[in-house]
Amino acid sequence: MANHRRNVRKAAKKYPTLFLVLGILVAIAVIVLLVLYFMKIGPFKPKPESEAPGDGIVTEVADADLSIHFLELGNKYTGDCTLIKCGDTEVLIDAGSRKNSAATIKSYVDEYCTDGILEYVIATHAHQDHIAGFVGNTDGDGRTGILYQYKVGTLIQFSGTDTTSQIYGNYFNAVNYAKSQGTEVYTAKQCWYETDGARKTYYLDKDEKVSLNILYQKFYDEPTRGDDENNYSVCTLLSQVTENKTLNYLFTGDLEEEGESSLVDSNALPEVELFKGGHHGSYTASSQKLLSVIKPKNVAVCCCCGTEEYDAKPENTFPAQSFIDRVSAYTSNIYCTTLITDYKQGKYESMNGNIVFYYIKSGEGDGELKLYCSNNSVILKDTEWFKQNRVWRGR
Repeated sequence: MANHRRNVRKAAKKYPTLFLVLGILVAIAVIVLLVLYFMKIGPFKPKPESEAPGDGIVTEVADADLSIHFLELGNKYTGDCTLIKCGDTEVLIDAGSRKNSAATIKSYVDEYCTDGILEYVIATHAHQDHIAGFVGNTDGDGRTGILYQYKVGTLIQFSGTDTTSQIYGNYFNAVNYAKSQGTEVYTAKQCWYETDGARKTYYLDKDEKVSLNILYQKFYDEPTRGDDENNYSVCTLLSQVTENKTLNYLFTGDLEEEGESSLVDSNALPEVELFKGGHHGSYTASSQKLLSVIKPKNVAVCCCCGTEEYDAKPENTFPAQSFIDRVSAYTSNIYCTTLITDYKQGKYESMNGNIVFYYIKSGEGDGELKLYCSNNSVILKDTEWFKQNRVWRGR
């Protein structure tokens, strides 16, 4: 090291001009780099937010003519929550899966609902995996439930229930709070028969091209039975009139086979672009009678794949093998929100994540229905979970 220093000093004495020029160049380079750093330009320019992965697509979703979002709910439990956005109008169908999902739901909804108003809310039936987020936590820092956090225009709920659960009592109180804040509250039965100011069709846009339609099924009129809560689900058809065709999207809550049969018999159901898989992909729903009429092109399943929460039989965990067998006759475009990795330990991860179908119109003619998923857009049959746990027998 000492010899190296002596050699440098000798070279500097022998070539003073060269070392002076090199010194000046180094000083200039340092000054330039410092200027660039403090001005945040050149190589130190921060990456624009729009260049972050997925941000461009998220912006496109926010600007879409119509978007339908199936939310992950922030815990190991299967449940439903669907956000529909059309211009400045927002619709929320259900708010599961547990009370602590309320914060997760609000964080997501706030990205798209910027005025604090949900024009329409639908509570399909009285099970906690569909209503707990409406309630949220009612102590500590205050009431976090969706019905407390937003101003709600119209709330449409199940026509009957036989439950006496605590969560239903909490939901009942939350609905009364919403009423006190000016929310109009109707049942699906009132909507279908258009009594007491309720309507069976609500338009989400000024041009009346996007309609939210309450469908009929017989359980709206039948006395409640304790073992049939799922069949009291409010059923909704979202219809979108475009330049050359009408696109339809079907939501049936947890309606089971008997209710689905009535739904088919009571309505002129169209073929649909999108179907929210019945009862989280259960073997008890998405019957052949219904599927043969609606012939879905895409199916979104709100569930934790492989969860033992409702049924420990491997073939019946969500989404069930029999559900897949029936749906696969019509489409391979099946997507699931979440994957359970260890139910007992409460471990889970995203499957597709938040699933969003959105319609973009560009120029003349019809637009395009597109898909964005927060984790990935791999169809169910191509996932590792499916390859290890299910068999594909469809198209």
